[in-house]
Amino acid sequence: MAGNSQRQGAVRKRGKGNTAGSGGRVRRGLEGKGPTPKAEDRPYHPAHKSKRAAAKKGAPARSSTGRGGGTRTGRPGTGPEWVAGRNPVLEAMTAGVPIKTAYVAEGAERDDRLRDILKLAAEGRTPLLEVTRAELDRMTGGAVHQGVALRLEDYEYAHPDDLLAAALAADGEPLIVALDSVTDPRNLGAIIRSAAAFGAHGVLIPERRSAGMTAAAWKTSAGAAARLPVARATNLNRTLTSYADAGLFLVGLDGRSDVDIADLAEASGPLVLVVGSEGAGLSRLVRERCDTLAAIPMAGEVESLNAGVAAGIALYEIARRR
Repeated sequence: MAGNSQRQGAVRKRGKGNTAGSGGRVRRGLEGKGPTPKAEDRPYHPAHKSKRAAAKKGAPARSSTGRGGGTRTGRPGTGPEWVAGRNPVLEAMTAGVPIKTAYVAEGAERDDRLRDILKLAAEGRTPLLEVTRAELDRMTGGAVHQGVALRLEDYEYAHPDDLLAAALAADGEPLIVALDSVTDPRNLGAIIRSAAAFGAHGVLIPERRSAGMTAAAWKTSAGAAARLPVARATNLNRTLTSYADAGLFLVGLDGRSDVDIADLAEASGPLVLVVGSEGAGLSRLVRERCDTLAAIPMAGEVESLNAGVAAGIALYEIARRR
């Protein structure tokens, strides 16, 4: 009935959350509160608890995006500090890669590879810890670890100035190999091995856009990485300039050069051999900084060589001239 204020809904009752009008009174309630925090930064989220637990144990925390710290890649045998999987682990231990700790999952199936891994760990006095499979999954970033993984020792890079000083103080003329954006760790390992074989005093790499001393580099070097210093430069071009100021001749490998590396007159003196990346070769600034460019003669059907192979050939020719 019209005018019956007793019927349901006839009168709006004011209560909590009932604000008349729009705009000014509720404007603050409509304002944003900033970006949503990451899952691991929200105290009520499981990822936050995992992060705190990992911090207490000293293990790398797994990010909610699947990308944790820089110690894991999610692929076995390729991370800078982790090797996962029975074959990669066995190969790394056989090659003498420096190991911090070996991990074996509880209930891991015993086979010949695992028995060899345990034997090598005992012989090398490698710390061996048994963890749950879930814990090993977390530490290796979800890699296919097959119940076993290694955490490697952090590689101690030399300072570029110390590398130069050691080369100048060594017997014979200084010889340093500098790498310009060589990104394949196996190429890095092969170059370190060749550098050690042909009398180089060390290898110089840039901090950015370059392969580092991963397990793959260690294995490919066949132990040479333990004997030959590897320095890392913040600015490669600036470091090369300081080497040139110290009296070293900079020779860049470039297939377009008319100078044959075998005919390089400066090969017998203090030298820095600069090797470019696998695809693009030397960068413009590094090429311009080199005192000369030299090439490895090849048949017309072959456009270029692998960076590791090219460095090995060039180092052989330099050693032969010495």
